[in-house]
Amino acid sequence: MSDEETPMRDLAALLWPWAVWAVLLLALTLVFSQISPAMARITTDTLIKLVIVTGLYIFVGNSGILSFGHGAFLIVAAYASAWVTIPLAMKGVILPGLPEVLRGLQLSPLGGLLTGMAVAGGLGLLAGIPLMRLSGIAASIATFAFFIVISVIYNNWTDWTKGTASLVGLPTWVGPWAALAAALVALMIAWIFQNSRAGLLLRASREDLVAAHGAGIRVMRLRLLAFVLSATVAGAGGVMLGHNNGALTTANNVYLNLSFIVIAMLVVGGIRSLSGVVVGTLALSVLAEIFRRFETGVEIGGMMLQIPGGSREVLLGLCMLLALIMRPDGLSRGRELPVPGFLRGGRAKAAKTETEALQ
Repeated sequence: MSDEETPMRDLAALLWPWAVWAVLLLALTLVFSQISPAMARITTDTLIKLVIVTGLYIFVGNSGILSFGHGAFLIVAAYASAWVTIPLAMKGVILPGLPEVLRGLQLSPLGGLLTGMAVAGGLGLLAGIPLMRLSGIAASIATFAFFIVISVIYNNWTDWTKGTASLVGLPTWVGPWAALAAALVALMIAWIFQNSRAGLLLRASREDLVAAHGAGIRVMRLRLLAFVLSATVAGAGGVMLGHNNGALTTANNVYLNLSFIVIAMLVVGGIRSLSGVVVGTLALSVLAEIFRRFETGVEIGGMMLQIPGGSREVLLGLCMLLALIMRPDGLSRGRELPVPGFLRGGRAKAAKTETEALQ
């Protein structure tokens, strides 16, 4: 093998898992988005959830700290994007309490997305400075308290958010292909981070915190970096969620329920691998849609089968419990997709050649 071929094969081997999932998601989107408008909406919703789960994984999967507070980043990002993308005429009517600078500001969808991500990342930095000093269950409880604080603020900030009423007028520019692009970019960001030096050191601290401190690893700084990046990616999912629905509301524990669904997807798929993110999101999305259809009634063999309303959440919880009993490490067992031999062989051969040369 020539010296020029080895780096290319190394890069291909490194990107292999991401490329496989990218091709799979592209194929699924291409097929299901064409079946019907309803199926296109389901596909879009699943891909948006994948963005959010990926954002959560960047912090949780690498640090080992379970966060219950990422719903806060969805809220602040979605509303920040709404403030700068709702048409000016409508904004002056439905949000008269906004500052003059925001009432007169109109950005493109991309501008709204970047604004939401920046606000979410900034909040992640401010909240992460004290939160990342904690570990274990204390850190998890603190992130949940953080989410409750943000939720209460937005519930009562009527001049800016309309409180528990729906904020309407958001441009609905998110469809299957926009959601797919966001999901692929989010997966790429997560993949690059976990294979970076910072990601490897953070995962080392996840396995043995005392040894990591003893080796001089600045755990708090690495956790903060992962937390901010995680908040930014999750914020992108929050923005897309709002622009997919065309309206926002913090009533009825919308973001609390979504947060627990996202956590369930990550845990069921496998909290320690990016492959688990994709597997868990797709598996629970399919199950949720099946249970939803049974709630509305499904005719099988001339018989109408229908389960009581609200059973979907119970059944999803039972499925999550069953998956954890049978696969404590998740459906992916915390492993990434194996690299094929023709790529792995190139790296092994190059390493062998270098070893022989040293000898």
